[in-house]
Amino acid sequence: GADLKERAKMHSSEVSSFVSRARATINELANLPVPTIAAIDGTALGGGLELALACDIRVAASSAKMGLVETKLAIIPGAGGTQRLPRTIGVSLAKELIFSARIVDGEEAKSIGLISHVVEQNEAGDAAYRRALALAREFLPQGPVAMRVAKLAINQGMEVDLVTGLAIEEACYAQTIPTKDRIEGLLAFKEKRPPRYKGE
Repeated sequence: GADLKERAKMHSSEVSSFVSRARATINELANLPVPTIAAIDGTALGGGLELALACDIRVAASSAKMGLVETKLAIIPGAGGTQRLPRTIGVSLAKELIFSARIVDGEEAKSIGLISHVVEQNEAGDAAYRRALALAREFLPQGPVAMRVAKLAINQGMEVDLVTGLAIEEACYAQTIPTKDRIEGLLAFKEKRPPRYKGE
């Protein structure tokens, strides 16, 4: 999260500018065309959790601490938290967490759907990072164009009704049809070998 000692020295106009830049940066992360995974091995409070919420998948150690605690400071999450948390865990529970400024650990975060995976912390303190790398390795062999348009279809489709979402899916699927990777995938399947995708 933000450095609160630094924030206390800022003029109100500086705070608005700082939060606006943070929001823009986090939005850039959310809009990356590749899968993103947040690994939370320590504390993700306020802006730290907002950053994690902008990722496609979140992994945390059971000992990790997460929360949108801004109301405790008489402010609200300003870098996407009021929008991304309800879309992740549901409106009522998001309101409860934001209104109470509650901090949850990895186990509770998993039980409420805030994270996808919870792992026991290791001696090195990087258990979530290691789990995130294992997930990334599962994604790497897939067709790059398919990954990009699948993310686009999911993200855009979640913002609209089902009929419109299905039209978005159809348009995204159409982008994969003329690719060399699609032909390579079919050949690899036929030849019983791993595909060699080039993102073309």
